[in-house]
Amino acid sequence: MYNKVETDMNFVGREKKIEEFWKKEDIFKKSVDTRSKGEMYMFYDGPPTANGKPHIGHVLTRAIKDMIPRYRTMKGYTVPRKAGWDTHGLPVELEVEKMLGLDGKEQIEEYGMEPFIKKCKESVWKYKGMWEDFSGTVGFWADMEHPYITYDDNFIESEWWALNEIWKKGLLYKGFKVVPYCPRCGTPLSSHEVAQGYKLLKERTAIVRFKVKDEDAYFLAWTTTPWTLPSNIGLCVNPDEKYIKVKAVDGNVYYLAEALADKVLGTLLDKDSEGQKAYEVLETYVGTDLEYKEYEPLYQCAADETAKQHKKAFFIYCDTYVTMSDGTGIVHIAPAFGEDDARVGRKYDAPLVQMVDGEGRLKPETPFAGMRCKPTQKEMDEGAISADPEVLKDLDKRGLLFAAPKMEHDYPHCWRCGTPLLYYARSSWFIKVTEVKDDLIRNNKEINWVPESIGKGRFGDWLENIQDWGISRDRYWGTPLNIWECDDCGHQLSVGSRKELAELSGDPSAETTELHRPYIDKFEITCPKCGKKMHRVKEVIDCWFDSGAMPFAQLHYPFENKELFEKQFPAEFISEAVDQTRGWFYSLHAEATLLFNKPAFKNVIVLGLVQDENGQKMSKSKGNAVDPFEALEKYGADAIRWYFYTNSAPWLPSRFAGDAVMEGQRKFLGTLWNTYAFFVLYANIDGFDAANYKLELDKLTVMDKWLLSKLNSCVKAVDENLNNYRIPEAGKALDNFVDEMSNWYVRRSRERFWAKGMEQDKISAYMTLYTALVTVAKAAAPMVPFMTEEIYQNLVRTSFADAPESIHLCDFPAVDASLIDEKLEKDMEEVLDIVVLGRAARNAANIKNRQPIGQMYVKAEQTVGEFYTEIIRDELNVKNVAFTDDVRDFTSYTFKPQLKTLGPKYGKNIGAIKGYLEGLDGNATMDELNTNGSIKFTVNDVDVELVKEDLLIEMAQKEGFVSQENWGITVVLDTNLTEELVNEGFVLEVISKVQTMRKDSGFEVMDHIKVSLNGNDKLAEIVKAHEDSISSKVLANEIVYGSDVANAKEWDINGEKVTIGVERV
Repeated sequence: MYNKVETDMNFVGREKKIEEFWKKEDIFKKSVDTRSKGEMYMFYDGPPTANGKPHIGHVLTRAIKDMIPRYRTMKGYTVPRKAGWDTHGLPVELEVEKMLGLDGKEQIEEYGMEPFIKKCKESVWKYKGMWEDFSGTVGFWADMEHPYITYDDNFIESEWWALNEIWKKGLLYKGFKVVPYCPRCGTPLSSHEVAQGYKLLKERTAIVRFKVKDEDAYFLAWTTTPWTLPSNIGLCVNPDEKYIKVKAVDGNVYYLAEALADKVLGTLLDKDSEGQKAYEVLETYVGTDLEYKEYEPLYQCAADETAKQHKKAFFIYCDTYVTMSDGTGIVHIAPAFGEDDARVGRKYDAPLVQMVDGEGRLKPETPFAGMRCKPTQKEMDEGAISADPEVLKDLDKRGLLFAAPKMEHDYPHCWRCGTPLLYYARSSWFIKVTEVKDDLIRNNKEINWVPESIGKGRFGDWLENIQDWGISRDRYWGTPLNIWECDDCGHQLSVGSRKELAELSGDPSAETTELHRPYIDKFEITCPKCGKKMHRVKEVIDCWFDSGAMPFAQLHYPFENKELFEKQFPAEFISEAVDQTRGWFYSLHAEATLLFNKPAFKNVIVLGLVQDENGQKMSKSKGNAVDPFEALEKYGADAIRWYFYTNSAPWLPSRFAGDAVMEGQRKFLGTLWNTYAFFVLYANIDGFDAANYKLELDKLTVMDKWLLSKLNSCVKAVDENLNNYRIPEAGKALDNFVDEMSNWYVRRSRERFWAKGMEQDKISAYMTLYTALVTVAKAAAPMVPFMTEEIYQNLVRTSFADAPESIHLCDFPAVDASLIDEKLEKDMEEVLDIVVLGRAARNAANIKNRQPIGQMYVKAEQTVGEFYTEIIRDELNVKNVAFTDDVRDFTSYTFKPQLKTLGPKYGKNIGAIKGYLEGLDGNATMDELNTNGSIKFTVNDVDVELVKEDLLIEMAQKEGFVSQENWGITVVLDTNLTEELVNEGFVLEVISKVQTMRKDSGFEVMDHIKVSLNGNDKLAEIVKAHEDSISSKVLANEIVYGSDVANAKEWDINGEKVTIGVERV
């Protein structure tokens, strides 16, 4: 006996029991151990941070990252799955700052670096338990008992080895560059971090009058960052563009680009000044004519600093980066605050004037001392003054502000704390990835990106425009940069291991000291150049380097596990969201190329972001964020996993909609579960146990052979698609099969299961359905692991004691090609198409399926045999089905012109075309269209040729007939009903109502009943004529007329009032 199956939709409760079973029996570990001799299939898990809570997007990533390894395990591979935790970096520091009530680096250092570091280490585990519970609920299998942890000393030592290798190749260097810089965090950011934090801002720009030296004229120059103007040391024009000197309507003489003069100076005209010119051209130049032309300093502070540096400034530079798309064609140059500015400044040996401090405030020597360059709203609320409006006021007061137009643009913000970034010149450490750009591009071509467009486009474009990786951070909680620098001569040294540090420092405790600040900072090395002391530089490294190092650092390579690493690198598969394109995907790829000159991974599925049901980005502030725990508790893991697999391509944004999740649950999971429940119900009634029988192929019916053919085609499709990372296609194959198994095979075979005794036909039906259920459960197990486990435990483990303990310890089903019959599938597909069209025709005629119809005609490319014709008759409740080559006796077509396409082409002749089409023979015209692809005719001496797309085509019906057409098939129903057909329809309605009442009364399937029927004499006469048929179908021992039994209910059957009662006997 199989365990009774409840048909409720309480999947969540059942999933919790399965999760407990997996934990208790250690099924995940067994799934890896039992495949230990299989070929290695390495999966890398991108490490989340355990000091943040999971969100709904993590359900998607964990669903994908769990499913592919499960599938590969069932295919016989060894699939190690080591979980990891990303534990360093600013997010942790910010959390601790908040917890301790600290604000910024100064207060951290007052509190003490050592206690702060200890708090950081404690903080990273804040939500560890939540993440582990979440992963278990989702069904994400990974080794969480032995995870890799990025703050672990062994992990850090492997990173030191990697940095040392990069150093030895001459690719790790210290440089003074303009870098993206967060004034709140006091540290630079890498370009891939910047890419994650853009926000749309609407700000004032400035068009400024710069007084030309020794001339009563001005250069009109534009800037989007007014706060940088106190640091101005030059102006830049495009050497190849035309510039003009003009006398403007405001009385001033200006220099600006010819292409932008109308746009800029046109603002000087009033609305009433029609016909008046905004300016008069005095002279014309090309950009190079203006090179070195001088102007007066805008602010004295910049002139003073220039003098200190003994540099020349305040003249015109030339560079092609200046465009004619915005502004005036002349841009202000401040080399301390822009990459292009710095590059141009170096070309002209310009001074570096930096009138902003490391906290984003203007320096005391400016007129705007202490004002913030880019204050946040919080800082403004706390009294901070924004420099931009004050600079604009000052310029306006001095008569130097020409205009301050508003501009909407994307501006980078710190991806961790949300502060607007500054482009700020400072000393930083860089990895020279530009040196290995060609290797990065070549290695990327070896990766299978899903979708391909990300690899070639977003990621490929990123690599084409790669910049050196700003690796250092002026922070505390991170992997210390392994560079020691001489206090005296500046000599630098890279240390590659704890042992090397112990040897160089002469202090053996270096081998056991924690590799974090401040502990590691105490070790001194004697400079090999001058004999003075060397100390470690203060910086820690970008935490993205940590996550990119996980392939080797998780194994403490090369200090341990050398052979194991070589087996596990590169990964066969990784997957994360699209925002990791310039995050983890890049750091993995860059480090693998720098160290091993090969890709870090062979296959990657890039996942779209999860949005709300309206396609909006989820956020707590908007109130549209979905709590993943609530969603999992409401819908269950299988339902959400299935939704993410099948709703859309994984790389597209997913709209998380509860109704859509429930629809998938009902359509696929519910259908599979109900089919399984149907099997168990009747198997238990009959005492059927699959262990006592075998599938005898020579004794199967056509329906059985069809289902087994479809089953093997389904398994083949799922296997091929998952093997090629085509997830929605695999889901569609499973969905289609389960639908056809339930709504076609089971429905067509029900009477075989209801038959008395245990004849061979019934055994074949049971064994066919059993085989299909077990096999499809195994094929679907990687995708919906909980339900399939439940089905397997009941159908297999109860009957076969020696079967694997879990479905996830089974092999993925093998395809039996001998059972695939393509002709059989094609014939049955045509039958299904005919049935679908027949039902549509019934709906069009408003005739229920329980009302028999006398005649149906079918026009199709091929006819089907009597077996299939009988199915059509039975499904559509039609007495006779005739295949014919011509249905024009019952149908015709009407044609109208498509006005959108034909109106512009034929204009005034469209009315004549419409009249001509109305007079056509519908069938003959349709034949011509099908044969020639078009129809040709002449109206008003104009030759006309129309294809199907030019026409609105409608099928016309002959009275008494209804037709439907699709897939090259036309179905025609004769809707004329005889009295005999109407009476038969009434009987079928009575049977349906009695069956409904049986179910509503809670009767068991095999309970026998007594039926009472109250209605007029004619109705009673009709029922009496079909009493035997009704009784056999509803298991009625007796039908009584004119009196009521228990549970009586009045029904409207075909317009007649009938009272029916049912009573168990």
